[in-house]
Amino acid sequence: MPDPTVPAPTVVALGSVDPALVQEPLREGAVFVAHPGPDDLAAAVGAIVRADAVVDRDALDRMPHLRVLARTGVGVDLVDVAEATQRGIAVVITPDSGSQSVAEGVMGMALHLVKRFGALNRLVRDGQWARRGEVAVGDLCGATIGIVGFGRIGRRVAALAEAFGMRVLAHDPFTAPPDEINCPDLAELAAQSDVITLHAPLTDANRHLVDQGFLTAAKPGAVLVNCGRGGLVDLDAVLGALNSGRLSGVGLDVYDPEPPAHHPLFDHPDVLLTPHRMGWTTRAEAVTYADAARGVTDVLAGRRPAALANPEWAPVIPLEDGSK
Repeated sequence: MPDPTVPAPTVVALGSVDPALVQEPLREGAVFVAHPGPDDLAAAVGAIVRADAVVDRDALDRMPHLRVLARTGVGVDLVDVAEATQRGIAVVITPDSGSQSVAEGVMGMALHLVKRFGALNRLVRDGQWARRGEVAVGDLCGATIGIVGFGRIGRRVAALAEAFGMRVLAHDPFTAPPDEINCPDLAELAAQSDVITLHAPLTDANRHLVDQGFLTAAKPGAVLVNCGRGGLVDLDAVLGALNSGRLSGVGLDVYDPEPPAHHPLFDHPDVLLTPHRMGWTTRAEAVTYADAARGVTDVLAGRRPAALANPEWAPVIPLEDGSK
């Protein structure tokens, strides 16, 4: 039982965090502050961090007692992980909470674009029933999906695509997919895929991975879906590919930066836009917050959390099981 003479540890929110979704996992005596002031930050030993919150050196300086920060999701682009590691701060991530939701979003976008729901909806709405034969409607069954990045989300997309009867190809320069679906040549994947979906991490090397060269290699009429990282796609090149017919549809849930400045691509009738919500469903939100809070609780209780962005992290206070 907690010692009543010892003040409860302070855990703060960095960004908008619903207290109701973190209170249960934090019940081991922590006090959660949803809207922290300077004194709360100075006292904080844990933080739950939303995707849009910047945790740089200055932010860490305002939290001198911090032992753990838990990011809701997996992207740590705005977190100075190296500095946190140097200070003995665990950077917890929640890799499984939104994977299924994103994968469903990918398939939803693919269905929308291949089945031409937008164009067909406009025909009925505008009294253009007689023109329905002018809209070419496709199928997922029998089509090929090319998955760029075969981590947790990519693997779930593959499972859903197979359930639709799709042929799966996958490319990942870091972890080779199974031999039967592995496509080491990215241009070959583009050439064979009716649907291309992006799930690679954003690095300096693959920024604008989908550029004019990639799209020149793409199968004519392919659909492109990006629920990964906005910087993977050159929007100017994508617009050109749509106008030329090289692409027949584009679905975007992520942008660079976010929120994005308006781009002419956004006005194209065969483009489907969502505001980075595919991994943030009601269920995924609850699971993400709970996983982040459990990660904070684990570190404060002397346990190693399940998932870390800095696996080399060495706690200032030794863990209960003696692990490092």
